[in-house]
Amino acid sequence: MPRVLAIDLGTKRTGLAVTDPLKILASPLETIETGQLMAFLKAYCAKEEVEALVLGLPTRLNGQDNEMTPRVIKLKEELDKAFPEKKIALVDERFTSKMAMQSMIAMGSKKKDRREKTGNLDKVSAAIILQSYLAQQ
Repeated sequence: MPRVLAIDLGTKRTGLAVTDPLKILASPLETIETGQLMAFLKAYCAKEEVEALVLGLPTRLNGQDNEMTPRVIKLKEELDKAFPEKKIALVDERFTSKMAMQSMIAMGSKKKDRREKTGNLDKVSAAIILQSYLAQQ
């Protein structure tokens, strides 16, 4: 059964999460360098059945675009061209980093494991974006 993959785009790192085959649970997958994203997605989609890609759409609290919004819109356009057979969805990602940090604290993650430089926060944020998408379906 095909999975759904979520992308939390960052300027340096990008967090990825994926559903289980039944599309019930979202799990953190990987954190990669943003420059490697398209190559990673092409390789991943070649070996795994993926039916949809979900992008976290960053906005300000008032709903206005922030500095990352145009980058995400551009990535969506690139994904539409690279994967025309897949659904590409945008999901509001406000508060996902804060929720990811709270989740990691609640799970008992050590402070050094929560540090952004490890990339754990990025992939947990992607999982929260993906779980939000699943809840909307």
